[in-house]
Amino acid sequence: MDVSVSGLCFLRGRRVVLDVPELAFASGRVTALVGPNGSGKSTLLRILAGLERPAAGTVALGGDSAGRRGRVAFAFQKPVFLSGSVRSNLETALRLGGFGPGDRIARIEAAAGACGIGHLLAREARRLSGGEAQRANLARTLALRAPVTLLDEPMSGLDAPARRQLLHDLPDLLRTFATTTILVTHDRDEALRLAEDLVILIDGRVRAAGPRAAVFGSPPDPETAAFLGYTLLPGEGSVLAIAPRGLRNGPGDHNFDLDVEEVLDFGVRREVWGRIAGVQVSVGLSAGEGPVPARIRVSASSQAVRRFAIPADDSPEKARPSTRA
Repeated sequence: MDVSVSGLCFLRGRRVVLDVPELAFASGRVTALVGPNGSGKSTLLRILAGLERPAAGTVALGGDSAGRRGRVAFAFQKPVFLSGSVRSNLETALRLGGFGPGDRIARIEAAAGACGIGHLLAREARRLSGGEAQRANLARTLALRAPVTLLDEPMSGLDAPARRQLLHDLPDLLRTFATTTILVTHDRDEALRLAEDLVILIDGRVRAAGPRAAVFGSPPDPETAAFLGYTLLPGEGSVLAIAPRGLRNGPGDHNFDLDVEEVLDFGVRREVWGRIAGVQVSVGLSAGEGPVPARIRVSASSQAVRRFAIPADDSPEKARPSTRA
């Protein structure tokens, strides 16, 4: 089911939290709402779920702006459970969703097994560990098999091993139990791993939206590029945005002098940290290349560089995309 937003404005007091004239989420795809803290991601998700009411604008599911009951499943960032077992919490969600007893049993077993919590169904829900609680939270949402699934920071609060495992498992879970999925994350790598489409929100406004490769490969402005992990370097009347891991040791299409500050030796490889024109960067080196001089020449290919022209008022934040690399 496709989801669309039109003329959306959300205020908190007199402050504009969201200003989204138009936005569409494609049916059957996973879209990540990405942006820095305070950019309005979770607020937009709550509006899509019907949990917040905007000052203006409409949300339509499948072309229909009627109620969302039964069409949207929402997983909160922090799992909240009623007293009782994990099974009873999943049972309650499905009963409220209008499912009969036999269907509820089948859906609980399928979702709990796929999410790796089948052995926890009898456990007191409020006594689960952080990783267990997030998986139970996810199972409760996916068991609904709603046309639209909304996930608010599904990796929140997990330690590194639990996060890696859920990041590995989640794509298959969404393919099996969800249709159209919209998730919130502030982590670029999570978004790139999980989503087919990206929506970049900064200061409550959509800076970029579309397929993952197009958004990541062609950020529209320096601020968006910086959020996506690009390194911003001053150029002649412009800002150069170097894609993540786009800098290489040695000469190339675009060459820079790097003043070395630190060399980290990891045995199989080394990493040089230093500055280019005052901007801190890191560049990988192979192991065993000998001592690293105080200044080295590094480069980036034209494919890894975006150039943003600086307007005449010399305001870098107003830099415009240029067709030249």
